[in-house]
Amino acid sequence: MSLEDDAREYHRRSPPGKVEISTTKPTSTQRDLSLAYSPGVAAPCRDIAEEETRAFDYTAKGNLVGVVSNGSAVLGLGDIGAQASKPVMEGKGVLFKRFADIDVFDVELDLDDTDAFVQAVAGMEPTFGGVNVEDIAAPECFEIERRLRERMDIPVFHDDQHGTAIISGAALLNAADIADKDLADLQVAFAGAGAAATATARFYVSLGIPRENITMCDVDGVLSERRAEAGELSEFTEPFAHGVADGELADAMEGADVFVGLSVGGIVDGEMVRSMADDPIIFAMANPDPEIDYEEAKAARDDTVIMATGRSDYPNQVNNVLGFPFIFRGALDVRATEINEAMKRAAAEALAELARQDVPDAVVKAYGDQPLQFGPDYLIPKPLDPRVLYEVTPAVARAAMESGTARRELDLDDYREELEARLGKAREMMRVVINKAMSDPKRVALAEGEHEKIIRAASQLSEEDIAEPVLVGREARIRETVAELGLDFDPVVADPSDGRWERYADGLYRRRRRKGLTRSEAADLVRDDPDYFASMMVETGDADAMLTGLTHHYPSALRPPLQVIGTAEDADYAAGVYMLTFGNRVVFCADTTVNLDPDEAVLAEVTKHTAELARRFNVEPRAALLSYSDFGSVDTEGVRKPRNAVSRLREDPAVDFPVDGEMQADTAVVEGMLTGTYDFADLDGPANVLVFPNLEAGNVGYKLLQRLGGAEAIGPMLVGMNKPAHVLQRGDEVKDIVNLAAVAVADAQQRDRDG
Repeated sequence: MSLEDDAREYHRRSPPGKVEISTTKPTSTQRDLSLAYSPGVAAPCRDIAEEETRAFDYTAKGNLVGVVSNGSAVLGLGDIGAQASKPVMEGKGVLFKRFADIDVFDVELDLDDTDAFVQAVAGMEPTFGGVNVEDIAAPECFEIERRLRERMDIPVFHDDQHGTAIISGAALLNAADIADKDLADLQVAFAGAGAAATATARFYVSLGIPRENITMCDVDGVLSERRAEAGELSEFTEPFAHGVADGELADAMEGADVFVGLSVGGIVDGEMVRSMADDPIIFAMANPDPEIDYEEAKAARDDTVIMATGRSDYPNQVNNVLGFPFIFRGALDVRATEINEAMKRAAAEALAELARQDVPDAVVKAYGDQPLQFGPDYLIPKPLDPRVLYEVTPAVARAAMESGTARRELDLDDYREELEARLGKAREMMRVVINKAMSDPKRVALAEGEHEKIIRAASQLSEEDIAEPVLVGREARIRETVAELGLDFDPVVADPSDGRWERYADGLYRRRRRKGLTRSEAADLVRDDPDYFASMMVETGDADAMLTGLTHHYPSALRPPLQVIGTAEDADYAAGVYMLTFGNRVVFCADTTVNLDPDEAVLAEVTKHTAELARRFNVEPRAALLSYSDFGSVDTEGVRKPRNAVSRLREDPAVDFPVDGEMQADTAVVEGMLTGTYDFADLDGPANVLVFPNLEAGNVGYKLLQRLGGAEAIGPMLVGMNKPAHVLQRGDEVKDIVNLAAVAVADAQQRDRDG
C-alpha cells in the first residue's frame, strides 16, 4: 500500500478525521448535567456578562486556539479551497495538542474576499484565546494578519510567515556562533520574496542583521531600487530594495555569508555555493526539494558548510512545530493580547540555547541513535524533544510580561514545573523529589563513572544542583569523555588506582574477613570493582549515596552494597520498588527486584518501607497486599502469607497508614469494587501501594502495567538499606539515572533528619 493510500485509510478509519471533543467535568448524574447546562450554567454566564475576562476562569477560552484558513495556499498544494484544507487544519490542531496540550477548533472559511474574511474571524473573538491564521495566499495574508491584530484583543499569528522566521532565526544564531561570525557583519542573500521570506528577513533584522546587508531575490531577480521606483514591488518587499543593482540570484550569493532559500527546488548549484564567503551558512528550505541538494552543497567546498533544510532526512530540519505550539502556550497562559516581536525573539533565543544542552537519550533513540551534539549538524533541537515545552514556553511568557502585552503575571519557576507536569504524571512526581534534592544536594557516588551516560547524568545533576556527583573510575578517561561530549562540566572523580583509597581495602577486609575474604582479595575488589569501591565510599561517609547497575545484571550489582552497606537497623530485608504513573494516578509496586519468595514477615516489612518511600513523593500511602483471593475467598498456604502480613501490620504501632488484604488486584485499584462490594475494607480509597505475593508476580505485574497500561515507570528504588544505595536497570537512560540520583539524595536528606 502506498503512502497516499495509507494516509487515506488513516483519515477515514472510524471515527473519521483526527480530532474529537471530550468533556472535562463529570456528566454522569442529573446534578452534573444541571451544573453543566440549565439551570446551573446561568451563574457563570451572569458573572461573565459583568466582567468579560471571567470567561478565562469559567470556560475553555484560555486554552483554545482557532486554526483558521480559506485554503488558498495549502502545503504546496496551492489554492485547493476551504473544504479540501480541512484535513490540514485538523492536523495543525493535532500538533497543538500533542506538543503543548492546547485545544483547537479548526475553522475553514469559504471566503476569498479579504474584508469578509477579516470580519468573520474578528467576530469569533469571544470563542478563542488566540487565532492561528493558516495557509492563506500572499499578499492577502499580510493584510489579513495586520488587520486582525489591530481589531482583536487576543494573539493572532500567521505561522506561515513567522514560524519559519523564528526557527531559522534560532538556527542562524547558532550557525553564526559556530562560524565565528557577528550577526551585524553577515551578508545575507534571500531566494524568495513571499510571505515566509519577507517575514524571515524582517525577523533577522530584529535579531541584529542590518537591513542593508540583506539582498532579496524573487523570480525576476534582485529586488533593486530601480524595480521599487518602477512600481514592481509590493509594500512588503519594497523595504528590502535599497540601492542594490539589478542582478540575478547568483549575483546576490557572491560573497554572501548566508543563503536563505524560501522559493523552489534546484535553483542553486555548486558554483554559486563556491562563490560565497568562507564557512558559508546555507538554509535551503524549499519543500519537498531544497534549492540545492544537501550532498551537493556540502561537496561544493573544502571548508565548513553549515546547512539546514526543511526536510527531516537531513540534519537541522527547520520545522515550524518547534515554534507555534510553545509560543501560543506561553501567550495563552499569560493571557497576552498579541504575539509581539519580543516574544518571537525570546522563542528563537531559547531554542538556540536549548540546542547547546546535552540531548536526552529518548530523543536520540527517536531519531535512530544518530549523534546529536551541538555543532554544524545540530543547530536547533529536534521536534520530539520534550524540553522545548518547558524551556521555550517560559521564555515567551517572560517576554510577554516584560513587554507589557500580558494580562496575567506568572511565577516563572512555578510555571516551568506546571509545564513539565503537562508531559505526564511521572514528571510531576519526580519534580517533588527533585525540588527536595535541590534544597540540600548530597554527594552521590556513581560507580560506573567512565560510562558516557553516567557522565552526562553527572553533568546534569551538577548543573541543576540536584546532587554533588562523584564519578568512580579512571580520571584521565573520564575527563577525555567529558571533552568528547562537549560538556561544560568539571567532574569530581574518585580514581580507585589512587593510593589514597587504600583504607577502603582495610575496611572491606574487616567487614568480610569472617566470610571468606582475604586482605589481598579485598584490595583487588576495591581496586578493580567500582561497585565495592562506591559501596565503601558510602559506608565510610565519603559519599552520602551511590548508584550502580547500568552495565551489569541487577543481582550482581546489588551484591556489593548489600555486603558492605547492609540493611537498616530496623530492616532485615531490602526490596525494589517501582513507581508507576497513569494520567493523574500513581501507584508504588513492591517487591519487583529482590525477594524471590517472601514470607509474611518480609511482606510486612516491604509494605512499611514502600509506604515510607511513597511519602517522600508527598503521597499518603494506602497499602493493599495482593493475591488471587479476596478477604478469605480462598484459603491456601500462599494466600495466608499476605493475610497474616496484614495482621502483623495492624498490630505494629509504627504503622500509621491504612492497609488491607489479601485482595485481588482489581479489587485494590477499582474504587467501586472495593467500597461497593467490600465496605468493611480498611482502605478509604483505591490502593496506591501494591505489595505482590512474590518476586515473579511483582516483576510480571509492574511490566504489564507499564507496557499494556501505558504507565511511566520510575525505579527500581531500593528500600530497606542502611544507607542510600540504588541499582539501575541495565540500559537505563540519562533521565532515569538523574531521577534515581534525586531519589537517593532525598533518601539521604531524610536520614539526616532522622539522625
